[in-house]
Amino acid sequence: MHTFGHPVDMVGLMDVAARFSLPVVEDAAESLGSTYHDRHTGTFGCMGVLSFNGNKIITTGGGGAILTNDPDTARQAKHLTTTAKQPHRWEFVHDAVAYNYRLPNLNAALGCAQLERLPDFLTRKRQLAENYRKTFAHIPGIHFIDEPEGCHSNFWLNAVRLSGSSMSVRDALLAVANDAGYQCRPAWTLLNKLPMYQDCPRAELPVAEALEASLINLPSSPKLAELLT
Repeated sequence: MHTFGHPVDMVGLMDVAARFSLPVVEDAAESLGSTYHDRHTGTFGCMGVLSFNGNKIITTGGGGAILTNDPDTARQAKHLTTTAKQPHRWEFVHDAVAYNYRLPNLNAALGCAQLERLPDFLTRKRQLAENYRKTFAHIPGIHFIDEPEGCHSNFWLNAVRLSGSSMSVRDALLAVANDAGYQCRPAWTLLNKLPMYQDCPRAELPVAEALEASLINLPSSPKLAELLT
């Protein structure tokens, strides 16, 4: 998953996948417009997936898209997302367990209009990130999450990481920010802490727990780029 729009180390990942003969499906839901060494995310594995949810860099109101260069995979994906119905003039014959994941025409039209605006959104997102980068550059104890070397990120969701991993410190900063009208939020709640998964087996999670306790997401609308200049 290209978290917050920042590309994963795809060279390393593809190398491991090749050694163990594993297919790679990229979760590029957050990284439309991001590139890894000049190649767009979602195009390295056998397929990638994009999200057009309401909070993504472009939206159709919901839904998403599948990216693949393999014609057989594309045909199978289209078949399974359109109820696996066999072509026929009147019969309703379905040859697999499948789904009705077709994007309605109205949503697709909205998506086409949004795609035309994508370059401007990306420019504004990167300008906002630059403003945040400068703002936090000299604040001790807070590190701005920047794009990896060799990558060009869409900065879908800007974030900072606290130098220490303390839920109480994180929550205190969130409270102060939100009280002041800045809608900051934590990155996530770990799944093993949710009621339905608390009794499930799990490994020790020191890295995930440290990230949970130290990451804060910042307001990231492209409309904010000029306001924070």
